[in-house]
Amino acid sequence: MKCLGAGLVFVNFATVCALLLGIALGGLSTATALLSLCIGIFAAFFAYRTICDPDLRLEPVGKEAKRSKEGRKTAKQVSPRSRKSIWFWLLAVCFALFAIRSFCWLLFIEGDQLKIQSTNNLGDIALHITYIRNFANGIALWPENPIYVFSSVRYPAGIDLFNALLLLVGVDLRHGLIWVGLLTSLATFYAFWRWAGSFGIAGFLFNGGLVGFQIFTTRTWSDFQSEPWIAWKSIPLAMFVTQRGLLYAIPVGVLLLYQWRAKFFGSDGQSPADSSRAALPFWLECSLYASMPLFHLHTFLALSIALAFWFLIGSATVRKQLLLLVGCALVPATFFVWLITDHFQASSILAFKAGWVQPVGPNNDFGRPFFQFWFLNFGLWLPLVLLLIGIFAWRWWKGGERSIFKLPTNLAFLIPAATIFLLACFVKTAPWDWDNTKIIIWSYFMVLPFLWEDLIARWPESIRAGVCVMLFGSGFVSLFGGLAAPGYDFATRSEIDGVAVGLRKLPIEARFAAFPTYNHPLLLNGRKVILGYPGHLWTQGFDYGKVNDQLTALMNGAPNWRQLAHGLKTRYLFWGREEKTNYTTSSRPWERQMTPVASGSWGAIYDLEPNQLTVNKR
Repeated sequence: MKCLGAGLVFVNFATVCALLLGIALGGLSTATALLSLCIGIFAAFFAYRTICDPDLRLEPVGKEAKRSKEGRKTAKQVSPRSRKSIWFWLLAVCFALFAIRSFCWLLFIEGDQLKIQSTNNLGDIALHITYIRNFANGIALWPENPIYVFSSVRYPAGIDLFNALLLLVGVDLRHGLIWVGLLTSLATFYAFWRWAGSFGIAGFLFNGGLVGFQIFTTRTWSDFQSEPWIAWKSIPLAMFVTQRGLLYAIPVGVLLLYQWRAKFFGSDGQSPADSSRAALPFWLECSLYASMPLFHLHTFLALSIALAFWFLIGSATVRKQLLLLVGCALVPATFFVWLITDHFQASSILAFKAGWVQPVGPNNDFGRPFFQFWFLNFGLWLPLVLLLIGIFAWRWWKGGERSIFKLPTNLAFLIPAATIFLLACFVKTAPWDWDNTKIIIWSYFMVLPFLWEDLIARWPESIRAGVCVMLFGSGFVSLFGGLAAPGYDFATRSEIDGVAVGLRKLPIEARFAAFPTYNHPLLLNGRKVILGYPGHLWTQGFDYGKVNDQLTALMNGAPNWRQLAHGLKTRYLFWGREEKTNYTTSSRPWERQMTPVASGSWGAIYDLEPNQLTVNKR
């Protein structure tokens, strides 16, 4: 627990300090990166010294018992979870195989090609590389959006900012991506072990419904959950690897759930505060929670819903502690939300949408009839959770303690988990309905320990085995089927390197007119374009139709192309492979009227305002 907490604090403090220094100094540099990482190391060392491990702490016993031989034996007992079974080690091997295959081949070299292991990551890794290099270029923070001309960055890019620090101190970009992925995988493995034991690890790795059982008819290993008609994708492959904010958010979120279960709920199943069982000191708990919006906004929303529910049902002591936590986190959390929402200028994306992605419609590949959709995607999961909630609600009601202020611990977690799930099923939290998965996973994670300890573990061994196969068999097939993918072409190294040479003397704040695609060499060098990949623009809530029309007219050489460029705040025009392919009818007047400021086998760059000084401000 000490190493887990210290490692997460290192990432947290280094990233937040870099952000504040970058805002104050107008951008990052090698010096600010080193200072930020040093502050992170100091904070991690202090956290390691102050974190307690309640599962390894000596159990309190009476004075007389302590003096006796039996008492000393009792005092040395540790949590049953410290005794690791064969299933733990098998799951550890599976997790290691997943992490090594996914991250060591996250972005790899094959000749002149950069390749990726998973097709799920084709667009996502390009966006993250854009942000990382954009931060590392020394651009003013919080930066203008590199993929949209009239906005600052609308993305919780905290983990990319951390990778930019590594890049600035000399860690190769690919190696930085690999090591962050491997170490956060280790943190995630341990966090789930402490939260829900081996069942929790399996729940993270092998989530799935029934679709993976197609292996018995197809007799081929494949990521069946990647099919366009399956909504409940593999969390490791489709989310953890691709949406890099979750590399930090999942282990931190699970650690905070572990902290709050120990802190607010006693062993008797009621809800008196028990701060002596908390692993994290208050300053660390508050800093992890308050900075979460910088890394993953949906995780912050899910954790906040749980805290709000516990405030409603908690004792006076619990409410006081929650008020202190939320009160201390309010200002920094609001500041981070302000940053990632373009200073609150981003339009609200909350809207009523019943059924998540279940309703059948012409533009919904996921749509299925009600029972078919939920059973195919989640299998036994939903029936078992409903059974668990029903059993404990009945016991609570028949037990005579019918006050909501005296809920047992399991219901105190199951009810907010159900609330989060229902919220995702009725309220759209992102332009793309499927992105509600980012909050659904927290409903799923919250029920893991209670589903095992209070239901499945109480059944006969043969039934337990059958239920686990039904819960995790499909996800097991999909995970290892996805890991078997041979890799996919991503970008050409020589093109990226050639463009990087051409960009050296051009201002880092300049914006370029170029064809909007995810792996454009300008973006992979961290430079700003008028429009990035339309899929990224749409999921970030941009209405880019008018700008796209103006960009198309500019690149096709419309008579007013200079005025269009000025209106789009564009200093340079890039003409390369993608532009030649997608603007075949362009009259290209810039080639006749000006000399390129940089050119090569990759194409050419034209300065649309040649009278201005082209100095790279670093």
